[in-house]
Amino acid sequence: MRNRQATQLISELSHAGRRAAEFPRSDVPDWPLEDLIPTEFQATSMPKLPELAEPDVVRHFVNLSTLNMSVDTHFYPLGSCTMKYNPKRHERLSRLPGIVDIHPHQTAGNIQGMLELLYKMQQMLAEISGLPAVSLQPAAGAHGELTALFVAAAYFRDRGEHRTKVIFPASAHGTNPASAAMAGFECIELKGTVSKPGEDPSKSGFVDLEELKRHVDDKTAVFMVTNPNTLGLFEKEIAAAAKIVHDAGGLVYIDGANMNAIMGITRPGDFGGDMMHYNVHKTFTGPHGAGGPGSGPICVRDFLADYLPGPIINQRETDSNETRYELVIPPKTIGRVRSFFGNVGILVRGYCYLRTLGADGVRSAAEMAILNANYLKELLADVLPSAHGKHCLHEFVASAEKLAKERGITAMDIAKRLLDFGFHPPTVYFPLVVPHAMMFEPTETESKATLDAFSDAIHKIVAEESDLLHSAPHSAPVSRPEEVKATRTPVLTWPIGT
Repeated sequence: MRNRQATQLISELSHAGRRAAEFPRSDVPDWPLEDLIPTEFQATSMPKLPELAEPDVVRHFVNLSTLNMSVDTHFYPLGSCTMKYNPKRHERLSRLPGIVDIHPHQTAGNIQGMLELLYKMQQMLAEISGLPAVSLQPAAGAHGELTALFVAAAYFRDRGEHRTKVIFPASAHGTNPASAAMAGFECIELKGTVSKPGEDPSKSGFVDLEELKRHVDDKTAVFMVTNPNTLGLFEKEIAAAAKIVHDAGGLVYIDGANMNAIMGITRPGDFGGDMMHYNVHKTFTGPHGAGGPGSGPICVRDFLADYLPGPIINQRETDSNETRYELVIPPKTIGRVRSFFGNVGILVRGYCYLRTLGADGVRSAAEMAILNANYLKELLADVLPSAHGKHCLHEFVASAEKLAKERGITAMDIAKRLLDFGFHPPTVYFPLVVPHAMMFEPTETESKATLDAFSDAIHKIVAEESDLLHSAPHSAPVSRPEEVKATRTPVLTWPIGT
C-alpha cells in the first residue's frame, strides 16, 4: 500500500507547535529593525511556514525520494539522453579529499595534481575525437555547441569572411538550431533521404547530399550533424558531406551526443569533423539530469585552437626536468564561458571511466551498446517496428503508428503504462521526422535479462485494453495532466522525411 505521507504536501503534515529544533536566543545586541531593513521591505506578518518535528521532515523527504526513478533504481532506456549506470567506484574516487577540498582560487602551483588530471583528460578527449585542441570549459552539451559556434564565428571574423548560415538535418537535436540562433546565425534545415515504397528502407533517414549541395554556398559557416544520427544510424556518406562543406570554405561540427556508439571505433576528426562536443555526463557515466551537472568539452582542429575559451591546461618541462602544469589563455580566445575549469566533478568521473576501461575497454563499451540496441530492436520489431532498416547503432527509433491507427494506442499510452511495470519510458515523439516515435537506448550497462524483462513488459502492454492504457499510470500518485488525457490522437502524423 502506498505511503500516505508520500502523497501529502509538507504543509498538510504541519501541526501547530511542532519543532525540529529549538534555537537559543540571539546574543547579538538588539538593533532597531528599521536600521537593518528599510521599512518598505519589512513583512507585516510572519510567513506561515510548516511546523513539523524532525522525524516528520525526514520521513516526508525520504518518502518523496522513493517516488523517483533513477539509474540506480530502474532501467532507463531514454533514447538520445544516454542514461547509463554510474559506477560507484568513480563516485567514490571523485569525492577524495584531495579533489573535493580544492578551492577554485588556489594558485596553479598548489593544484598540480588536479591540473595533471585535467591535462590528461584533455589528451584522452583529443585522442578519442581525432581533434587535437580541447577546452574543458563548457558546462553541458548545448553549452559546448554554443561555445564551438562562437569559436567558428571568431575564426571567420578574423579571416574577414561574412558567413551567416548554419545548416543541420531535420533529425538534429533541438539544441543545434537553438545554439545556432543564439550565436547569431541563420538556421537552415535539411530534409533527410526517404525510401520510396518498395525500396530498401535502410536508405532513409540520412543526410541527402543533393539537398546539402543546394544549400551550401559562400555564406555557409557551419554544417552541424550528429553522427551516429538521432535515428541511431551512422551517416555513411559523412566524408562526402564534409567535403561539400569544406570546398565551400565552411566548417563541419559533429554533435558528440552519440559518441558512446563510435568511441574507439572511429573518430570525428577522421571522417571530416572540424569541431565537436562531448557529453561527458552521458558518454562517460557521470550523473546526468537531476542527478548532477553536465560537462560539454569541445575539441577542435589545430587552426581553431587560438580561439578556444580558456584557461587551457598545458604541460611543460622546467630547466630541472620537472614536469609542471600551467593555465594558458589562447591568444585569440573568445573569452571565458564558464568559471574556473568547467564542471570538474563530472570531468573527474569521466577521467576515472576512461582510465578504468583503457583503449580496448572504450571500444568494447561502444560495441556492447550497439549489441544491446540491436537485440532490443529485434525483440520489439513485431509490435513496435522501426522504419529505418534492420540494424542500428546505440539506439533506434520505433513507431507506434500502426497501434495508434488500428487500436487508438499511442506512444504516450505505452510510455505511461511502462511506469506501472517499473520501467522508465523511452523518449517519445522525438525525433520529429518519425510519426509516433519511441526512441530506445538501452546502453552498454544493461544485461540481457533486463532487456528481456523490458520487452516482455511492452508485449504485455500492447495486448491490454486500450481504455486501461489511456488512464495509465495506475501506480503513481498523479496520473496525467488533463491536456494529455484530452488528446487521444497523436500530434505527429506526417510521413517520414516530409
